[in-house]
Amino acid sequence: MNPTLESKPFIAIACGGTGGHLFPGVAVAEELLCQGASVALLISPKDVDQQAVKSIQGVEIFTLPAVGLQNRNYFSFARSFWNSLRLARKIFQDRAPHAVLAMGGFTSAPPILAAKSAGARTFLHESNTIPGRANRFLARFVDEVFVGFSETAARLPSKTTVTTGTPVRSQLALRANPSSRNSAGQDPAACRIALGLEPNRPTLLVVGGSQGASGLNELVLSTLPRLANRNWQWLHLTGNHDFERVKSAYAALGLAAVVKPFFAKMDLALGAATACVSRAGASSLAELAACRLPAVLIPFPAAADNHQYFNANAFAKTGAAFLIEQKLATPEMVANRLIELVENDEARLKIQSALVSWYAPTAAAQIADHILRSLARPLEKTVPTIPPPARANRVTDTAKAVL
Repeated sequence: MNPTLESKPFIAIACGGTGGHLFPGVAVAEELLCQGASVALLISPKDVDQQAVKSIQGVEIFTLPAVGLQNRNYFSFARSFWNSLRLARKIFQDRAPHAVLAMGGFTSAPPILAAKSAGARTFLHESNTIPGRANRFLARFVDEVFVGFSETAARLPSKTTVTTGTPVRSQLALRANPSSRNSAGQDPAACRIALGLEPNRPTLLVVGGSQGASGLNELVLSTLPRLANRNWQWLHLTGNHDFERVKSAYAALGLAAVVKPFFAKMDLALGAATACVSRAGASSLAELAACRLPAVLIPFPAAADNHQYFNANAFAKTGAAFLIEQKLATPEMVANRLIELVENDEARLKIQSALVSWYAPTAAAQIADHILRSLARPLEKTVPTIPPPARANRVTDTAKAVL
């Protein structure tokens, strides 16, 4: 039975798999809650999702089986895809959503297809310049697509596409900019003290994201000896695999550093930083823009369709960041760029000024408004055909289409 609007609207957001999908989804969820909706987050079993949602209040949390493709094992992917689809259908049968928003990635397809069967409105958000394969497949079926970069619209087969920018968490929203604070209205000294760092020393943040951190970690470790004589301190988020190795490297050089495998309070991390070394996922870039934090961007070279490079290049072309490709990067090159960001006030201020144009403070509100306003309009039926479970070969075909 289709949902009605007799009670407050119920919106499900599929946003698992990476922090770059999860945190923008959380930002939209926060906005929907403020506008009186009930919200559920559909996430993956991955540790980054499970850890991040522990601090989120006021929303329901559902975990769907992982459906990522590994080693081109399409049969295994199709089986996982079907299990995720069945669970999404069951969730929506127990409580029918008025709308479902997918934030991209491998957790997007099953909830969107289940939502179409449940008669719900369907929406996508694509934050990258180069759309992911799941979103390229799903865009033709949903009611509306939101994009983070305006040039992305032409790459998606959608009837209605709106450029909103990429939502960032409310803690990072751009506020007043007193002279004693950074551009996100945060006191850097207070943020550093909260992290166990000295309040007045330049602070370098290193963050590789929830995937692809190892290559970045290795590059930064090879750069550290060139920077050891500077009065800097470091906050390095390593990911789980490299934590001990990275922590030992800072200790061996006698450098002041806080090293963590994962850190959910990115408002503190970004607020404490003078400059940053980062991958170039769209969500990370949106957060850098919100905080006006100058960065050296080193795109993850194995990202699908090399989308991180195109994200970073869009920023670099406008002077909003330095871009270094990993295959071309040398310790000397990275060190020189970081010295410029930390010690050259003119260069740092120029980048901060360019970052202003990349911040979309109303992105979450725009998306929430479009979803809620759409519920008053008649629903146009566009239900993709989903193969029955007994026909595994057709399930595999569907899986390949999504990819």
